[in-house]
Amino acid sequence: MSDTATTVRAGSSGHLPGSSGYRRVMSAMFAAGMATFVLLYDTQALLPELRTQFGVTPAQATLTLSLTTAGLAAALLVAGPASERIGRTRLILTAVWAASLLALLCPLAPSWHLLLGLRLLQGVALAGLPAVATAYLREELHPTAQARATGLYIGGTAVGGMVGRLLTAPLADAYGWRWGMTAAGLFALACAVVVTLALPASQHFHRQPRGQLRLVGMARAALADPALRALYLLGACSAGALVAVYNALGFRLTSGPYDLGLGAVSLIYLAYLLGTLSSTISGLLADRFGRRAILPAGCALAITGVLLTLLPWLPAIVVGVAGLTAGFFVSHGLASGWVAARAHLVGASASQAAAFYLCAYYAGSSLFGSLGGSAWVAAGWPGVGLLALALLLATVWLARTLRRTPALVPVPGSEEAAVLLEAKDPER
Repeated sequence: MSDTATTVRAGSSGHLPGSSGYRRVMSAMFAAGMATFVLLYDTQALLPELRTQFGVTPAQATLTLSLTTAGLAAALLVAGPASERIGRTRLILTAVWAASLLALLCPLAPSWHLLLGLRLLQGVALAGLPAVATAYLREELHPTAQARATGLYIGGTAVGGMVGRLLTAPLADAYGWRWGMTAAGLFALACAVVVTLALPASQHFHRQPRGQLRLVGMARAALADPALRALYLLGACSAGALVAVYNALGFRLTSGPYDLGLGAVSLIYLAYLLGTLSSTISGLLADRFGRRAILPAGCALAITGVLLTLLPWLPAIVVGVAGLTAGFFVSHGLASGWVAARAHLVGASASQAAAFYLCAYYAGSSLFGSLGGSAWVAAGWPGVGLLALALLLATVWLARTLRRTPALVPVPGSEEAAVLLEAKDPER
């Protein structure tokens, strides 16, 4: 199932919703999204257990996430350009299998430092999945379906984030953290099988010629556009706020006055179901009204959620975490799809721009997620909440900046220009 530099057939414009090709693409990408977030965040619900078993501090325990996301962020800068040569589907398949096999080695780690090293390598291996996902969807699907398809893919990452926590925490409660991580690795392996069987070979991918100057030119175009830069920063801030809250949440709820077990705490991660729903619905609304109109609602919902978590009552905390999660996936789903569309219009590589976006996204997750653990130690939950609110207020400012950034219009007579006659936002 390798990519080929296939010439687009006359009249071909990508898989339409309802077609068998569309269903295969979305099944594979949904599974890929699940595998990505299962493997990235399978230790998040285990942080209190890892702190106890290895005798480390809460901030040190968060390194099992921060190093994985840092490795992913760094590798994205290579994976995006590499996909222009080796192909989208080949890189996706290599990434999902390599990361799944590394995940099965993590529970066998005999020491803390070896576990951290394997988690770092796992992040590097995972980079091929998110680096090309939105570029693949943009190339292979009809333009009218791209925002909703990106929303569904992001929904898959939300399900993966939820499943990763629900699998690992109860098993860790009963049998220890090693069995929890083993379950996550086996789940990712099953996702890899689905991706391998379902993902269609690229039809619209064009292999780029060798040449360092061309790669430099694509990178420059992906960094020069102010809207793309704003989207990169938005991804970093929104991911940082979400991960900071979730990293500290386990420590808060396993201590007094709540004193919940890991299994009970893991039920709060059912909020990720709202992420699946919100990202899918926001994609549909963006197809109709445009991303500029819908993005601020996601930011506002996330801020409301964080404010609710500042209350001392457990039901308010649960509702607040749900609101933060739903709002985050609205913002992330719209921003990630917008990056690919905007990059094409400014003459940048979609995969290169996606790599920059995701590099910022996971760098923010790594940096601010680790700071969330430090904020918990230094100032308790108010410190965590203040950090998250500061980051989300930055997303509001960036969303406002994006609304005022001039839209770009495709070349008249092109396929995308014809599609845009049906849309209200030229950057859908």
